[in-house]
Amino acid sequence: MEEHATAENAALTASAQKKVEQNSGASPGAFEALEQKILNPQGINTQFDVWTDFARNVKEEEKIFFTQNLGVMLKSGLSASRALRTLTLQSSNPKFQRALAQVTRAVEKGNPIAKAMEAFPKIFPPIFINMIHAGEKSGQLERVLKELTIQLKNSHELKAKVKGAMMYPIVVMVAMVGIGAGMLIFVIPKLLGIFEEVNAELPLPTRILITISNTLNDHILIFGPAFMLLVGALIYATRTGTGQRIWHGMILKTPIIKGIALKINLAKVARTLGSLMATDMPIVDSLKLTGGVVSNVRYRASLAAIAGQVEKGKTISSELANFGGLYPPVTVQMVQVGEETGEIGNILIQLAEFYEEDVKQTMESLPTIIEPIMILILGGAVGGMAIAVIMPMFSLANAI
Repeated sequence: MEEHATAENAALTASAQKKVEQNSGASPGAFEALEQKILNPQGINTQFDVWTDFARNVKEEEKIFFTQNLGVMLKSGLSASRALRTLTLQSSNPKFQRALAQVTRAVEKGNPIAKAMEAFPKIFPPIFINMIHAGEKSGQLERVLKELTIQLKNSHELKAKVKGAMMYPIVVMVAMVGIGAGMLIFVIPKLLGIFEEVNAELPLPTRILITISNTLNDHILIFGPAFMLLVGALIYATRTGTGQRIWHGMILKTPIIKGIALKINLAKVARTLGSLMATDMPIVDSLKLTGGVVSNVRYRASLAAIAGQVEKGKTISSELANFGGLYPPVTVQMVQVGEETGEIGNILIQLAEFYEEDVKQTMESLPTIIEPIMILILGGAVGGMAIAVIMPMFSLANAI
């Protein structure tokens, strides 16, 4: 898998450099023509395309392509405005093109790149802007863009691994619920209708199945919307306020899931914090920005608290130790070594690589762990339904 990812990255780099060579010499009027087309649309189709920007996302792959190309261009000696013009022409995402065109114009007027990007917070998050700002301020923008590209690539690969591993159990569960509902609504009523005509007493499992099937069929117009509303309410509750804190706390306490969630969050914290420190950003600011990147509210709160204590003169390692449930001893010890040797940035990057590799291996073996559990659940559901259907047949045979 690593070789495949490396090959993809190498292909991306080669493609990026090829496009740089092809497009860096684009005609001066090409950008103006594109700018007129995307920012001042005349046709109804183009105007509709602008109106639907709110529903369009800029994918991580596009951001990776952008940072990688920008670094290559600046390193080759192109000016920032010319590089941004070329990248605007290269982009295939209309929303991204519109943002880059406006960033380009702002830079040509004398604004820093980071300042120009602040107008598009949904495309360029705070950590993105702050890293570029640090690079511009220190005169090491090419190096910062390289660090940012590496961070975006690792984050994207980690998310892809997690999504790929979770796809199997989600598909099985959705299929199981769908098939079960279909059986209860369409198949079971026809089978059990025969038993209801018989005056013999039916077994308890059969009576339960008949009750569930009849209730579901009689009130399908209520249960259908109610189920969708319940799912929507649960999703909303787990993403906001108290519900989110409870949900994230449950994730960090549930067996199997707990270990995976800890490693994913630790990898993200270490990678982000290490990348920010590599840009010579102040430690307190780095901690605060890292807290904004992490999705788990427990980690977010811990980083905010640690940043406050570090600002008062405490060390990061001593404060990490106060959150033992979130940061294991090995993490605390490695950070402490980094602080003592002055190599905390490099230590954090090494720590991130360790946890990222651990997560990748866990994700690869996860289907093997989950498969027996899914088989037991599926077998139990099918077996229970089969027993409820078969038992009255034996009862009728014995009665005859």
